[in-house]
Amino acid sequence: MRNAAGREIPDVVGTRRMRPYTGYPTSRCRSEKIHAQRDGCHKILWSLDAAIEAAGIRSGMTLSFHHCYRNGDHLVEAVVEACRRRGIGDLQLFPSALFPVHETLSRYVQDGTVSMISGSVNGSLGRFLSSPRRLKTPVTLRSHGGRWRAVERGDVAIDAAFVAASTADAYGNATGILGSRPCGPIGYAKIDSMRANRCIVVADEIASYPCWPHEVAQSTVDWVVHMPGVGDPAGIESGSLNRRSSETGDRIAALAGDVAAQSGLMRSGFSFQGGAGGLSLSAVKELAKRMAERRIRAAFAIGGVTETLVELHHSDAVGMLLDCQAFDRSAIQSLLHDPDHVVMDPGFYANEAACGCATDMLDIAFLGATEVDLNFNANVVTHSDGTLRHGIGGHQDVAAGAALTVITLPAVRKGFTTVLDQVTTVSTPGADVDCIVTELGVAVNPQRPELEDRLSFGGLPIRSIEEIRRIALGQASNPPRPRVTDGIAAIIEWRDGSILDVVRTLEDSMPP
Repeated sequence: MRNAAGREIPDVVGTRRMRPYTGYPTSRCRSEKIHAQRDGCHKILWSLDAAIEAAGIRSGMTLSFHHCYRNGDHLVEAVVEACRRRGIGDLQLFPSALFPVHETLSRYVQDGTVSMISGSVNGSLGRFLSSPRRLKTPVTLRSHGGRWRAVERGDVAIDAAFVAASTADAYGNATGILGSRPCGPIGYAKIDSMRANRCIVVADEIASYPCWPHEVAQSTVDWVVHMPGVGDPAGIESGSLNRRSSETGDRIAALAGDVAAQSGLMRSGFSFQGGAGGLSLSAVKELAKRMAERRIRAAFAIGGVTETLVELHHSDAVGMLLDCQAFDRSAIQSLLHDPDHVVMDPGFYANEAACGCATDMLDIAFLGATEVDLNFNANVVTHSDGTLRHGIGGHQDVAAGAALTVITLPAVRKGFTTVLDQVTTVSTPGADVDCIVTELGVAVNPQRPELEDRLSFGGLPIRSIEEIRRIALGQASNPPRPRVTDGIAAIIEWRDGSILDVVRTLEDSMPP
């Protein structure tokens, strides 16, 4: 047979059947053939409807999204509404996280447009999904590293990935760092773009080629849609990042800083991470004070990066910032101007199935929780009333990797103790928690006797977890246990895909 170059090619060579050169690519490494992009062709489509048509989206398919615009995201609802108008239903959503802005998804659940959500749910949407008869399949909650692993290993098959970006070029290179309305790195969508059957970048602005730097590359993108206002960057500074100073909170943060200082791990060249909760961020500030007192410089810090970490970097207290997500505009500006502030994707950050991840290199980590128990288990996904309110984020990944994991929380919150006999939901097992810091003192995991000896020698107020619970009950009461059904609202996966816990549906959460 003659190929497009005019050469005669045999049909078969040995046992191999020959596929003749045709002059343009006919397939790629992913599972299906697509419209090949020839040299010089752009990938622009002028509406979400056109993208849905081009991608062949049908009822029952799995659509993925990332959460780097956080509470300012406008893309998820826009895509779901466009599907509804076209009569597409029974959709399975695979977001890295949903926020209060996505409360409107509840109506798409009720009308059958959405039948499954696999990803973190925050706020009132989580409360809605805690009731029976909401979704055909329970919500599946994974850590950031666990989500990457699930896609990479094929546990989740994505039919179409919709990637919000502040800036992209017409060939699909996309970022959240550039443009007039940046949201920060969009690396959460990188694995989606690599493994989805179709990938659509939806950009606030279209830049000239090449868009550089970028987190999502042209080689994994099928089409680009220009959508001004795809997200509001003001929404990245929201939720647990906002905390007012209080006497209780300041005491907890100071104790957490003392724990780090007395642990033996705060030495020249150490590393740390603070969680997204206000108390954890305050603990980082206290850590910085103790670093300054001892003239100690950290080799690197991991984030979710905030203004606090940027200031430490600028003062040379921290050598390098490894950034998976920007939590404020200071972090975005630093990414643009500071060469030692670098972007990492969640696979590099926290994929336990890889040959190594950054969380394994952490010395100290400050994390929050909604409640803890006598076995040092931590709950970050439900409140004591049993409602889904938060995502796992990097909590599991960091707790498992760090040499010292410190959970910070008030022992008494709104008249109830947060230290329970058993947590409502286990989202991080006690085996990966080294100590718990409350306003009543520091409880060290009995499996860490050397740590307890160090902290006691340093004069910290060490109490058993049972004693902290007993004192807290003298000031408050146990929260009422949720009234649950036999139904399951959510499944909690551990980092490796094994099942850590389930969340039961509630009897009287909300009217159907």
